[in-house]
Amino acid sequence: MTESIPVRNPRNGQYDYYLFPPTAKELADLCQRMRQGQLQWQAIGIEGRIAALQQWKQTVQNALGSIVEALCVDTGRKAESILEAQLIASSIDRWCKIATDCLPPQSEKPSSVSFIHLRQDLEPYELVAVISPWNFPLLLSLIDTIPALLAGCAVIVKPSEITPRFIKPLMNTISQVPELASVLTYVEGAGSTGAQLVELADLICFTGSVATGLKVYQAAAQHFKPVFLELGGKDPAIVTASANLDHATSSLLWGSVVNAGQSCLSIERIYVEDSVFDQFVSMLVEKTNQLRFAYPDYDSGQIGPIISDKQIDIINEHLRDAKEKGANILTGKGYVEMIDGGGWCFPTVLTNVTHEMKVMTEETFGPLMPVMPFHGIEDGIAKANSTIYGLSGAVFAGTVEEALFIAKRIKGGAISINDSALTAIIHEGEKNSFKMSGMGGTRMGPSAIKRFMRQKVYLIKTQPIASPWWFDAPH
Repeated sequence: MTESIPVRNPRNGQYDYYLFPPTAKELADLCQRMRQGQLQWQAIGIEGRIAALQQWKQTVQNALGSIVEALCVDTGRKAESILEAQLIASSIDRWCKIATDCLPPQSEKPSSVSFIHLRQDLEPYELVAVISPWNFPLLLSLIDTIPALLAGCAVIVKPSEITPRFIKPLMNTISQVPELASVLTYVEGAGSTGAQLVELADLICFTGSVATGLKVYQAAAQHFKPVFLELGGKDPAIVTASANLDHATSSLLWGSVVNAGQSCLSIERIYVEDSVFDQFVSMLVEKTNQLRFAYPDYDSGQIGPIISDKQIDIINEHLRDAKEKGANILTGKGYVEMIDGGGWCFPTVLTNVTHEMKVMTEETFGPLMPVMPFHGIEDGIAKANSTIYGLSGAVFAGTVEEALFIAKRIKGGAISINDSALTAIIHEGEKNSFKMSGMGGTRMGPSAIKRFMRQKVYLIKTQPIASPWWFDAPH
C-alpha cells in the first residue's frame, strides 16, 4: 500500500483529509481492465455512448448537493463551485450534440481513380489519461474527458492532490451507470501517479503549469505518445482611449479576480492608453474597494481564499518584488493575509509597474491587477505580446472594428472583444494555445472530439480488373 497524502483545507489551513493513491501494480491492473472495457464501449457506437452519458447526467443531477459540498471544502469558495457542478449537465448535452453532428456514419465515395473507392473511418485511442489542476477541479477534469468518452476512448482521470474531495461523490455517480463505469474512473494521487499514467495511457491531456507540462511532454515523447497541454497564462488586456471605461473596469475587475484570480484565463496585465490612464485607474480602484472576502462564511463576500499554500508564497513574492522595484499598491494590504489559518488576498491594483517585475512577466494566479499605460496602439500591442505566454486576452475599444484590428495582432488563442475571460462562459469557439501556453488541438468545438481519434481510410478496389500501374505480365 502506498503512503497516504494529507490534504489542506484552504479556509482554515488544517490538514483534515487524506488520499490513498494506488500502488504501481494496482494502477497498471486498473488501466488494463479499462482497455478491456473500451472494446465494448467503442462497439456500442455513438448512439450507445450518448445514451450512457445522458444516464450519467441524471445521476450527477441527483447528487449535486454532495458534489457541491465537496467542492466547497476543496476550494474554500461557494458560488464558483455551484457553477462548476451545474455546468456538467450542459457540458454533456453540448458535447453529445457536437458528437452527433461531427461523427456521421461511414460513407463510401469515389477517388481520383474511377475503380478505387474510399471509405473514411475514425479509430479512437484506447486509453486516455487526463491529469487536471486544482483551481476548477471538477470542470477541468471533464473538459477533455467528455469528448474523449464520446470518441470511444476509455478515460482515467487524476485530479490534483490539492483538491480531491469531490472524487468520491463523483465516482458514486459513475458507478450507477455500468457501461460508463467500465471506461471512466478517477484515481487519487500526486505527481508520481500522474507520471505513471503517462507511461500507461495512449494519449495524455494535461492542464497545469508550464514547468510540469514540460515534464509531461518530455516523458510522453520518450514513449512516442501524443499529448495535449493547456498550460499557464499571463493574459493581457488592452484598453484604448475610445473604450467605454465604466464597462471596461467592471469587466476587467471580474475577469481578473473571479475565483480570487486562480484561473488560467484570468487577466493578469492591463494596458491602458495613456490619455485615459488616470481615469481608468480611479474607476477600477473605486470598484475594487467595494469587494469583500467570503469570510467568515461563504456568503460574506465575493473573494474566496487562496486554495494552494504554494500559491500563497508565489503571490507574496510577486507583491514583494513589485514593491521593492517601485510599484504603487492602491488597494489591499500588499500581501496575503492569514486569517484563521487560511490565506486571503484582497484584489490588488498596482501602478508604476514595469516589465522587470515578476507581476508583469510570470504567472501570478492570484487577484492582482497591474495597470500600465501605453502610448499608441503599436506600443500597446508590443507590451501585450512581451511574455512567453499566449493563452488568451482582451481588447476594449470604441468600435468592434478597432478592437479586432488590435486583437488580430495579439499572440493568443482566444481574444475577448469588449469583455474579458469569455472562454469561461462561451465554449463553442475553437482555439489553440500560443507560445508556452500549451500545444495540441482545440479543447472546444467540433474538432475537440476528433483529437481523440486517428483518421483511417479503406481504399477499396471495386472492379476485378488489372490496375494500370502493375508490372506488365510476362509474355
